[in-house]
Amino acid sequence: MATTFLGAQPTTTKSAFWSSGHTPTLIAAFLYFDLAFMVWVLLGPLAPEIAKTLGLTPAEKGLMVAVPTLAGALLRVVNGLLVDRIGPKNSGTISQVIVITGLLTAWALGVTSFGGTLALGVILGFAGASFAIALPLASRWYPPEHQGKAMGLAGMGNSGTVLAALFAPGLAKIFGWNDVLGLACIPLAIVLIAYVIMAKDAPSRPAPKSLKNYFQPLKAADSWWLMGFYAVTFGGFVGLAASLPIYFTDRFGLTTVQAGYATAACVFAGSLVRPMGGALADSVGGVKALTGVFILAAFALVGVAIADNFVTALMLFVIGMLALGTGNGSVFQLVPQRFSAEIGVMTGLVGMAGGVGGFYLASSLGLAKQWTGSFSAGFLIFAGLALVALAGLMLVKAKWRATWGTAAGVRI
Repeated sequence: MATTFLGAQPTTTKSAFWSSGHTPTLIAAFLYFDLAFMVWVLLGPLAPEIAKTLGLTPAEKGLMVAVPTLAGALLRVVNGLLVDRIGPKNSGTISQVIVITGLLTAWALGVTSFGGTLALGVILGFAGASFAIALPLASRWYPPEHQGKAMGLAGMGNSGTVLAALFAPGLAKIFGWNDVLGLACIPLAIVLIAYVIMAKDAPSRPAPKSLKNYFQPLKAADSWWLMGFYAVTFGGFVGLAASLPIYFTDRFGLTTVQAGYATAACVFAGSLVRPMGGALADSVGGVKALTGVFILAAFALVGVAIADNFVTALMLFVIGMLALGTGNGSVFQLVPQRFSAEIGVMTGLVGMAGGVGGFYLASSLGLAKQWTGSFSAGFLIFAGLALVALAGLMLVKAKWRATWGTAAGVRI
């Protein structure tokens, strides 16, 4: 019989995935993550209508959809600390209550200025910070050989961005974009109830550390490499998810509903392959998987920068999102192998880096449009960052495989 895995301890035998952890908690983590991500990027699909109402410039539109990403990045560190202090279940409950309260307040009072959209973006950042809660909640139940699959399935909650792209523009057309903020609270409340009932903290979690020791992992160069890689993979994913509705309406003249459908197709591709990326990394190693990811993402983004028709751009975005989604799962196959004892803090730190990458991409696309009249420069620079990440990966892969990869006993 396989030894049960709790926290980061090794198993004596390879156990079947579904019997090696706690399935209700995995489902709860996915649902929480899914709905949280839905509202995290909610301003993106609503951005064209909000911009018309408030008279926003391209740079202001870019900043509006980027602020939730930055707020989520910073709050992920806070949530990482909370997870290690009070456990992921309690941390997730608190975060969901804050988001629902903030959305209800915005709906009741109305958002009537650019400053108001930024304030709402900060509140939505609490939803984006769910990443640092949902992943440790699931991860602590599963052994090393199944970390890629467990983190990938929980992380597939980023498919919530598809829900926002599919439904927010249509609901805004019927009810008005401000009412969409209130309507979003309905599924959020249902998921909160399910989460409280289904989620369970792993019986043996790491003991809380003193505050000065929380950021100990940052002394290791490996943490910075992992953060940099995730800034490209997840930053690209969430930055595009937030920005594509603006891009499609401004670049090709699509309606907000059409842009929502196009965005949903792209985001669905990236979300679908996240668990596949984790499974692929379990099979061939996270380093090998990320090598292909960075090459393909750079190719797609360069192609988008020079694309002159909607069909070509859409196909390239789907390819790029498939690569970035695979990369998200691949990075988080590596993180628990290297930092198993600090998984809560490292999930927050790596997630923060991903959010910073998303903030940069979304805001830079708005600035590129305003300064040059085209989005191309923003895409080209981010493609360059993917190639920089590839070069960094080539520098560290041999050392990783020879040191902690061997110690973990799994492919990296």
